[in-house]
Amino acid sequence: MTEPSPRDLRIGIVGFGLRSILWRDIHRPGRGAIVSAVLDVSERGRADAATALPDAVVTGDRDAFIASGLDAAVVLTPDDSHRMAAEPLLDAGIAVFCEKPLATTLADADALLEAAYRGGARLYVGHNMRHMPVVVLMRRLIQQGAIGDVRAIWCRHFVGNGGDYYFKDWHADRRRTTGLLLQKGAHDLDVIHWLAGSRTTRVHAMGALSVYGAVTERRDRTGERMPDWFDLDNWPPLAQTGLAPIIDVEDISQMNMVLASGVLASYQQCHFTPDYWRSYTVIGTEGRLENVGDESGARVHVWNRRHGGFAEPDEVHVVPEPPAGALHGGADRLLVDEFLRFVRQGGMTETSPVAARDAVAAAIAATESLRAGGSPRDVPPVRTELAAYFADGQARPTAAGAWLRSR
Repeated sequence: MTEPSPRDLRIGIVGFGLRSILWRDIHRPGRGAIVSAVLDVSERGRADAATALPDAVVTGDRDAFIASGLDAAVVLTPDDSHRMAAEPLLDAGIAVFCEKPLATTLADADALLEAAYRGGARLYVGHNMRHMPVVVLMRRLIQQGAIGDVRAIWCRHFVGNGGDYYFKDWHADRRRTTGLLLQKGAHDLDVIHWLAGSRTTRVHAMGALSVYGAVTERRDRTGERMPDWFDLDNWPPLAQTGLAPIIDVEDISQMNMVLASGVLASYQQCHFTPDYWRSYTVIGTEGRLENVGDESGARVHVWNRRHGGFAEPDEVHVVPEPPAGALHGGADRLLVDEFLRFVRQGGMTETSPVAARDAVAAAIAATESLRAGGSPRDVPPVRTELAAYFADGQARPTAAGAWLRSR
């Protein structure tokens, strides 16, 4: 006997801008979910939503959005507005997918965890790199013991599109992002923590506005979006035009980390390289691994025998191909699949709100360090009750001692 299909979840989207392309993975009528409502304060966002989703409620009023009858909401607004967008939804008992980074201040990140804990609404953070095939492959090799116990992780991030992505709009204003070690780096810091199985406890960092501060041709791009100006021919970096009126974030930075497990890690980020990819090196007690490329078809090299000098890898593992048309190596679709399952069933997920908060905390501490001459900073942990709550899949005890899932 074939079981009847459950009704489609009614999903709302907050912020129909650049990242709203996720609607294509969410909206699957008759197959588990529909985008039933969109909230956007801009005319352009509402117009785009009405065109893409003609059957959805499209509004600029938060109360009308909440009253539309939602099972969950996906917050895709600019990073500094995540708390303002997500907290009322959590307080209303609506499950929330919050795009990464979780927030741009530690107070806001902790407030979102507290809101989910307080009311029992499920919180999920969109760290899609935990579903990227190259990261999943590296983690699997580590868990299988390919390099022994992890003792060091180094990440070099070549942000070849940095001028177009981060220096022509609000991303270049530290009031909106804190800095790019947070806005961009929080994703890699989360991966470092995930591969190591541990959080950062102490950091120091250096950085500078080394290139884009010298570009004097500036323009207010209010109402524009990155695809409106992006062009691979914008090269070399000093030839960029139309940069943001305010640029006070670093375009090159590096941070060193001590993790709670004793692992030492480093993260380096440059926004004016000609190439755009991430290189991870993980060193263990019995070898090391390193990715060459980070898209499908890339390779993860493993050295686990002693060599007299440079040597070809002892093992080569190829990053698998994603489904046709899938973004980020298929990670976005897997991320949405996990979120929808979590909304419906609860339970554990590959992503973690506490880990997302820990990435924000490490990035903020590093940014404070680099702006204070590189002096070390301790990274505060989340409070114990929150850590336990989210580690248990956001379950809460009843008076009788049985465990119930929220909603």
